[in-house]
Amino acid sequence: MTDVLIAGSGPTGLTLACDLALRGFAVRVIDRRTAPHHESRGKGLLPGSLDVFRELGVLDTLAATGSRSVVLRKYFDGEHINDTPTAAGLLIGQWQIEAALRERLAGLGVRVEYGSELAGITQDESGVRAELADGTVIGARYLAGCDGGRSTTRKLLGIPFEGSGQEEPAMVIGDVRAPGLSRDVWHQWFSSGGTGILLCPMPGTDSFQLQASPEQDEHGELLPPSLESFQRIFDRHAAMPGIRLADPTWLSSWRVNLRMATRMREGRAFLAGDAAHVQPIAGGLGMNTGIQDAAALGRTLAAALTTSGGEEALDAYEAERLPVAADVLADTAERYERVLEAVRTPGRGTEVGLDRSEPPAGA
Repeated sequence: MTDVLIAGSGPTGLTLACDLALRGFAVRVIDRRTAPHHESRGKGLLPGSLDVFRELGVLDTLAATGSRSVVLRKYFDGEHINDTPTAAGLLIGQWQIEAALRERLAGLGVRVEYGSELAGITQDESGVRAELADGTVIGARYLAGCDGGRSTTRKLLGIPFEGSGQEEPAMVIGDVRAPGLSRDVWHQWFSSGGTGILLCPMPGTDSFQLQASPEQDEHGELLPPSLESFQRIFDRHAAMPGIRLADPTWLSSWRVNLRMATRMREGRAFLAGDAAHVQPIAGGLGMNTGIQDAAALGRTLAAALTTSGGEEALDAYEAERLPVAADVLADTAERYERVLEAVRTPGRGTEVGLDRSEPPAGA
C-alpha cells in the first residue's frame, strides 16, 4: 500500500508529489491523459509559489527559463499608448513548470502513470481503494484529488461544487508563432468597445500565448478558436498587415467560473487546486493558489503519516485552505471586473488586476 495516491499531474499534483517524496513517503501519481501536454496555460508564478519551488529544489531550473520581468505594451484603437514594466514573479509556461517538477519527481524515483483513469473510490479506517477504468485497484493510506475543475475525484466523493459560471466563452486562447512581432514586450491591444487581443511572448520558446475576445459570425454567434479566427481578430485590432500568425499548438476557450467545493476533505480523501476551486484569471491566482494548496496538504499528510494526531491533524488542511479559497474567489471576481473596466481607458490594461488594492479608474 502506497502512502499517498495523487490523481492529476498538473502543477498542484506534481508539487504535492515532490513535497511528499522529499519527505520520504511512498507516492504514486496517476493521470487520465496519455502523455504530458505542451500548452502555456497558467503562465505566471507569484513569490509564494517561488518560495515553495525553492524548497522543492526546482526554482533554479525554472528561473533559468522564465523571465523575472515583462513590459506591457498597450495599444488603444490601434495606436501605441504606453509601455508599463511589471515584475511580480516569474513568467513561464505551465508545461515548462510541469516538466521541471516531473524531472524532480523522477529523480526521487516517482514517475507519472499516464493513461490511468480513476473510476471508483472506497475507503475505511485503514486506507483508500482507488479503482481505475481498466480494473486495476490501488491501495493507499490517503488520496489527493488534484485533477482539475472537472475533477473525477470530487464527483466520485460526492462533494458539491457550488457557485456560478457562464455558458459562453469570455475569451479564446492559444499558443501561436508570430514571426516579425517583437518578443521584447507583452502586446495588449484594446478598443473603445472593450474587446481586444493580447500576445505574450513565452520565455524559452518562439511562441506567444494569445488571449482575445471571441469572434462573432454574421448572426452574432461566437466562433470557436482557430488560427483563421485568431488572424482576423489580430488584423482587426493590431492593424499590422505584415504579421501572419502561424503554427498553433494549442487552441482553446475560457469561460468565467466562480465555483468552490463545499469541503476539501472526505475521510482519507482530499481535494486541491482547481478540483477544489475555480476562479477568474485576473491576477494569475489560479495555478498559484493550487500550488499553495499542495504545500499545505503536504504538511497535513506528513503530520498524519508520522504522528498520532488523528482527526485533528487531518482537519488542519481544510481549516486552513477553505477560507483561502473563498477569499480568492471573491478577490479574483473583483479583479476581473476591474480589468474589464480598465481596458476601456487608453493606456490601462491587465496590470490593474495584479494588486487587490488597486483603485478603480477615476477613484
